[in-house]
Amino acid sequence: MGFFRTHGLDNVPDASLPEISDPGTSSTAPLAPEEPAQSIAEQQAPVIRVTTDVLDIEISTQGGTLQKAVLLRYPVAKDQPDTLVELLSTRPGETGLIESGVRATGGAAEATHLAMFSSSRASYELDGRDEIVVPLTWSDGSGIVIEKRYRFRKGSYAIGLEQQVKNGTETLWSGAEYVRLKRHFKGQERSMFDVDSYSFAGPIIYNGEKSDKLKHDDLVEDGRVEFYAKQGWFGSIQHHFLSAVVPQPGIEHRYEVAVVGDVSVSSTIGRSAEAVAPGSSKTFETTLFVGPKLQSQLEEIDKTLKLTVDYGWLTIISQPLFWLLSKVHTFVGNWGVSIILVTLLIKLAFYKLTESSGRSMAKMRNLQPRMKALQDRYKDDRQALSQAMMELYKREKVNPAAGCLPILIQMPAPADPVQAKVMQIMPVMFTVFFAFFPSGLVLYWVTNTLLSIAQQWKINTVVEAEAKAQKSSKKKKKDD
Repeated sequence: MGFFRTHGLDNVPDASLPEISDPGTSSTAPLAPEEPAQSIAEQQAPVIRVTTDVLDIEISTQGGTLQKAVLLRYPVAKDQPDTLVELLSTRPGETGLIESGVRATGGAAEATHLAMFSSSRASYELDGRDEIVVPLTWSDGSGIVIEKRYRFRKGSYAIGLEQQVKNGTETLWSGAEYVRLKRHFKGQERSMFDVDSYSFAGPIIYNGEKSDKLKHDDLVEDGRVEFYAKQGWFGSIQHHFLSAVVPQPGIEHRYEVAVVGDVSVSSTIGRSAEAVAPGSSKTFETTLFVGPKLQSQLEEIDKTLKLTVDYGWLTIISQPLFWLLSKVHTFVGNWGVSIILVTLLIKLAFYKLTESSGRSMAKMRNLQPRMKALQDRYKDDRQALSQAMMELYKREKVNPAAGCLPILIQMPAPADPVQAKVMQIMPVMFTVFFAFFPSGLVLYWVTNTLLSIAQQWKINTVVEAEAKAQKSSKKKKKDD
């Protein structure tokens, strides 16, 4: 059972993180050691370049830290196709790192994210294969060998992390892994012309029961957040993208999120120490995710990772719609066409409802002159006016409430001159607003509006034809 504990500490430095415990003595998990005076970027450690079909990765040989991750299929903007989204970086003010290591008890050999690893190659490419493995090795010469392996798969933003401890000594070794995600967060400036400015950017955690987004200011004011869980995770949201650390399920891990410095947030996991007998080995496994919030890939790692996708208070409607949109996209292979087809399907699904309300609205519009006459006749008698109006509705078979059901349906030409002028200006206003909106939303509104206009035009035509036929029938009966 996971739970949260918040300590009243201010800007907790890495040096204060607790030490590893002996195996079996407590559930306290090993966390990261104190940082050196120089950062990874300043020390200029050799890097390993890894290129897949979707990622361009840099791994520092110091600690085997993931220090750069470029998304090859995602430019920052349409007008900047050569400038790609970069989720991990060592650039000042844009820091994003995934650090990992192995802590040990009793002063035994350990390879933290400060240790220097060796690699037989300086670069790796997927090159048409389904998977590549990038190994890094550390040894202090005592017989303890720690190998860190990263696994990359074709088309996937998930990265497998394995940290293997081989005990070649004659004594028992005990220790465990830890993984830490560091992220520099900038203050968000809200803008009505930038939809992304209203999406959350910051740390998110899952404690086995529910997810929680942590605001930077709250972490500064209230101190670190700590919890234990057998199936939890933590991540860093950057609008439509996510960096996440998902440890092996079924094993209790300790999670800690704290502010380090002014704007950096450090999220760390660790677990209780395990014993590795002489001549044996132990492998600690963790899954990392660095990429866009693609639900299919997130659910492959852990079904609860889809909680990083925020649909807002309309989740109960938005999730099924996204599922339908995704299914249509698998057939047509184009998101624009998918949006158009889904909009059409929605219109067809609600056609009867909108037709009924549309007919009522059209009839109400035709009754406007007669309603106006009744209002003039009974302007001093509200009760008589109400009764006369109800008789008119009943005689003409009109339900005034039916027109209120589909809120998104818009009448093309109102009787009120003021409203008519407003409706003439509205297209110009929306054109200005939509120029700053996401293209998918604009496409939906344009498609929906065109279909609504076509549907209402058809309904108006039918209602007018029925009205003419009814007048003709009454006139014929009168003449007879």
